[in-house]
Amino acid sequence: MDKAAPLPDPQQTDRSQSGMQQSVVRLSDCIQLMQADLVHANPTPENLGHPVSDVLMYDPLDSWSSVDDRIILAVGCTFGSPDFDQLLHRAANSNAAAVIVKAHGAKMEQLRSAAVGHSLSVLVAPDTADWTRLVALARASVMGAAADSVSGVRLGDLYAFANAAASITNGAASIVDPLGRILGYSTLPGQPIDELRRITTLTLEETTPPAFDQDFKIVYAAPGAVLVQAPDDGMARLALAVRAGGELLGSIWIIDPGEEKRATALNALDRMAPLAGLHMLHARSASDFGERRNADLIRTLMDDTPHASFAAAQLGLDTANGLAVAAFSIVRPETGSLESVRDIHRLLHLVTTVCNVQFGTSHSALIGSVVYALLPCNGTSPRALHGRIIQEIEAYSHTISSFPVIATVGGIAESIEDLARSRSEAMQTLHHLLNLQSREGKARGKKAPRIALFEDFQIPLDLLKIGAFIEDNGLGGSDGIARIQARDAEQQTDYLETLRAYLASNGNISAMAAQLHVHNNTVRYRVARLAEDFNLDLADPQKRLWLWLRLTTMDLAAK
Repeated sequence: MDKAAPLPDPQQTDRSQSGMQQSVVRLSDCIQLMQADLVHANPTPENLGHPVSDVLMYDPLDSWSSVDDRIILAVGCTFGSPDFDQLLHRAANSNAAAVIVKAHGAKMEQLRSAAVGHSLSVLVAPDTADWTRLVALARASVMGAAADSVSGVRLGDLYAFANAAASITNGAASIVDPLGRILGYSTLPGQPIDELRRITTLTLEETTPPAFDQDFKIVYAAPGAVLVQAPDDGMARLALAVRAGGELLGSIWIIDPGEEKRATALNALDRMAPLAGLHMLHARSASDFGERRNADLIRTLMDDTPHASFAAAQLGLDTANGLAVAAFSIVRPETGSLESVRDIHRLLHLVTTVCNVQFGTSHSALIGSVVYALLPCNGTSPRALHGRIIQEIEAYSHTISSFPVIATVGGIAESIEDLARSRSEAMQTLHHLLNLQSREGKARGKKAPRIALFEDFQIPLDLLKIGAFIEDNGLGGSDGIARIQARDAEQQTDYLETLRAYLASNGNISAMAAQLHVHNNTVRYRVARLAEDFNLDLADPQKRLWLWLRLTTMDLAAK
């Protein structure tokens, strides 16, 4: 936990009875707070000192009464177009603070010349920048720059921000996202806490998801900071929903400092909201970027062999002893809901934590609805270690979801180029176990496995490949299986089951009768009809082999 960021002196925070102080927001303040890789085309002391009051999304069809001191985002405008020229002219004449544009191929000299010609600040954003994120950051920066009492905290450091909030409000602070994850909490000594606070800071998540917690619903519906009454054997809380541009980013929870300090603390929380939003946006952007970068590099390792070595170098992978790809999935009847998203991210956190404990590092990522991890092959028994790791993750899975977790590991990749094969083997095994899970309810008393190494199921997986080859090439059209299935469906007979029993028992009539729960004579009659009606030469070993292969692969592939 980073405690290096400076904290405000409690003796200096009692300003305007709230610990927060309003200040004039300048363009330079906003640029610094946004931290969005903006390039100022024409920086001067005059335009950097221009006051900023708000942010405006540009629409050429809108009529402007006044845009004094606003930052204008030029969505869809490119240098040299009539809309771009009109925008700069109108912005300059309306005393706008700045215009944010994307270059889209224009040279910086051209943009600088246009900015100087209109005496207007022009900020150039990367072509890949997300306008939605930019407008949220810009609005949050305008509001956050006005609340300068905790500006010493590095943007996005939610632990340091929680410490600052705890110092200002005189109560232990926690910052929670909409899924109930604890993003940061204060560590100032001497502030009282209760058992709920201890549990949530240890597990880094709320005991009840916000979507099902009445207290969270009250906080989200309130226009400002509110008092939340104490639970049984606990302490009351002051809480505030944090938003940016109408989007709920999460909430701040403060242990109630007591009746004498409560009003001041509530006021401070309200004033802190803009800066809290700014910090949470930056924390989320940094986290999202890190997760996306990790996922992209791991995807390249597994899918793009020509560039796999580059991705391995970027990740700092130690490939000396080989690697294996592990795959994890949650068996849910539905996907895409808030709960399913929460569960899969919790699974990613669990996998990352276990791998960090075991290997001292973790290379894991969420790609689609599957969590992947790259497992080193250290020691004399790497496969035994891989088996223990996925067993441990599956054993802990009940702490993140009420639904079962499936965990598999592909074969060892001796080189980076072999990781694609290891991933394919992990996914083949994963899909096979998921298929077995779907049949679990039909097989009474038989529990389907939830963890496996690829070699544990290599034979049925190879048979599935053979079955797919047969289907893809139309090789089973004349072997009689389809005709037997049609007869059974039409006349409610059991010839296909009889054929399975015959092949499984090598034609032993007594064993077949016991398996089918019928008399020996009934078995003899059915076998005779099978051979006669469907022209099956069951005495031919090659014919028997083919029929066994067809039925086995069909059964393995059945859902």
